[in-house]
Amino acid sequence: MESAKRYSIAYKGLKNGNHEFDFKVDDTFFEAMENIDIKGGDCNVHVTMNRAETMLELDFQIEGYVVCECDRCLEDCKVPVEYEGELLVKFSEEIREYDGEVMWISLADGEVSLAQYIYESIVLSLPYSRVHEEGECNPDMLARFTTIDEEADEELED
Repeated sequence: MESAKRYSIAYKGLKNGNHEFDFKVDDTFFEAMENIDIKGGDCNVHVTMNRAETMLELDFQIEGYVVCECDRCLEDCKVPVEYEGELLVKFSEEIREYDGEVMWISLADGEVSLAQYIYESIVLSLPYSRVHEEGECNPDMLARFTTIDEEADEELED
């Protein structure tokens, strides 16, 4: 993903201690991730990083919204996103698989890409049921579903 560079932190020249970074996640981010469930969005990502000799401790705050298909009426709806989380990035010459809590990278890399973590955090923060607020669904579409439900009920009664 070419835009992944936009969501990377170059830590190599940074002194040990706290550093802060802000990223903007928008429609192009979700397009690059090729997610069919999320059609777009607008989120602000704030990262506080504590750089140490052997690791990076990253605290994330993500706020905004994503655009998904409403589970009730199938129209686009904005779903709020609020996420707070931590990621530990350890330096090692023996690279291991990311386990959801610790990411392992080589000290020689010089930067850490956060795109995948940001994406996964947004997806995992979404509610299971993604629907419009009460009264905001497309009434025409809801009426069509009501007709289908009534026909199905009649068939069951026969």
